[in-house]
Amino acid sequence: MMFNKEVSVFTFGLFLILAGAISKLFNWPQANLVMAIGLVFELLAALLFAWKKVNNK
Repeated sequence: MMFNKEVSVFTFGLFLILAGAISKLFNWPQANLVMAIGLVFELLAALLFAWKKVNNK
């Protein structure tokens, strides 16, 4: 069950980073914010993965 959450958060983070990069090409003012939120989701996915590894000693 936890693996699906990790993949979902990771995929959404990648989508936000990609959307931010594309919108940066069109000079959208919030592009950096969208990419930063994507990086936060990527960090959350990494923390979920690490938490699962620590708990499965």
